[in-house]
Amino acid sequence: MSSNTNFLLAIEDLTVSFDGFKAVDSLNLYIDKNELRVIIGPNGAGKTTVLDMVCGKTRPTEGSIKFKDRELVGMAEHKIVQAGVGRKFQTPSIYENLTVFENLEVSYPKGRTVFGCLAFERSEEVISRIQKVAQEIFLDGYLEVEGAFLSHGQKQWLEIGMLLMQEPELIMLDEPVAGMSSSEREQTAELLKRICKGRSIIIIEHDMEFVSRIAHKVTVLHLGKILAEGTMQEVQNNPSVIDVYLGH
Repeated sequence: MSSNTNFLLAIEDLTVSFDGFKAVDSLNLYIDKNELRVIIGPNGAGKTTVLDMVCGKTRPTEGSIKFKDRELVGMAEHKIVQAGVGRKFQTPSIYENLTVFENLEVSYPKGRTVFGCLAFERSEEVISRIQKVAQEIFLDGYLEVEGAFLSHGQKQWLEIGMLLMQEPELIMLDEPVAGMSSSEREQTAELLKRICKGRSIIIIEHDMEFVSRIAHKVTVLHLGKILAEGTMQEVQNNPSVIDVYLGH
């Protein structure tokens, strides 16, 4: 058991069983500060389940998830968000009837509670934070546009922006470039490389070309266990990885 405090996230012996089936099986995973880690693997490998456990959506059967040395297992989902963990799911969940500005505004942490919303002032601090984030996500020219009128890729960026408003130290993204055009994919790669300075990012992705562009390190999951870990090149040349991918 390593209790290494250098890791931002330390997952140890993590297991979850659904009706006797181990979706994740004694998993150990360590994420450094400022690291961009990509998790790949065939369908049913347990990738999304791992993220579900980190953000508190699913409770592990056993094991430990330490974020900045603080145990997340058993913590409520909103407490995990407050601790600094942000999660984006596969389908963008933005407010379609609100403008880009308003979507970012409601994501500002002080606006979170009912009382927070009532007392919420559009202070200079909030406005400048929104403008800064909008620029990072390529939407500074779209602040007055309603969510419904954005392209699929722009909706994905907006949702990443909504996470950035909360200034999380760990961001988890599930297939962020699915359904994007190639130019949107390129911009997303640039965006992710930029935002992992000062925070860590875990991404689940199937698009290998995209993965090779952004990943510091790649973890391959198969049947709830780690099959291989390393650079994209090391992983691609790993015989057991080739075997699993060609076998599917």
